Amino acid sequence: MEQEKSIQVAIVEDDQDIRDQLLVLLDAASGISCKQAYYSIEQASPLLMSNPPDLILMDINLPGVDGIEGVKRLKHIGSEFIMLTVHQEDHLVFEALCAGACGYLTKFTPLSRIIQAIREAYAGGAPMSTNIARMVVSSFQKKQTSNLSRREKEVLAELCKGKSYKMVAETLFISTDTVRSHVRHIYKKLEVHSQSAAVAKALKENLI
Repeated sequence: MEQEKSIQVAIVEDDQDIRDQLLVLLDAASGISCKQAYYSIEQASPLLMSNPPDLILMDINLPGVDGIEGVKRLKHIGSEFIMLTVHQEDHLVFEALCAGACGYLTKFTPLSRIIQAIREAYAGGAPMSTNIARMVVSSFQKKQTSNLSRREKEVLAELCKGKSYKMVAETLFISTDTVRSHVRHIYKKLEVHSQSAAVAKALKENLI
């Protein structure tokens, strides 16, 4: 009988005690193999690119490049990402999900739930801690109003798809300079200072 394939898991976590504990406990779990553990994005990136796991558990607070930016840089390798962090602020949750994470767990999550979440994510799910899931559902239930124009909403919608200014311009048949002008107005109206914050707020408040 052919043995079922183990889910290959990697950890990016700067706390050595947590990193070492997770490495041992996850590797001992049935159906999971955890052989890769790193303390930073800078250390992890070349090794994860050369040997992509099925799933990466990613902390947010990391030395150097943070975990959300790490997801953006590594999502092209094809791994799934679950954020495992102490942070529960709504803007970080939405920034992580916008970056490409499929799940979000707090470090207070029991090991049994982390293992269950890994299996859910591998099967195509989006596992989240209960309070995080409630926050996400609540934010999508309330339709917020904004003073964005129709064109600004169109630009913001394309940015939410991860498109560059040039790609947005091509999609909407406008110039790149026009896109930049719309983005400046979007930032001002949403009271944000970055594209990731604008996207996170758009998704959180269901503006598009």
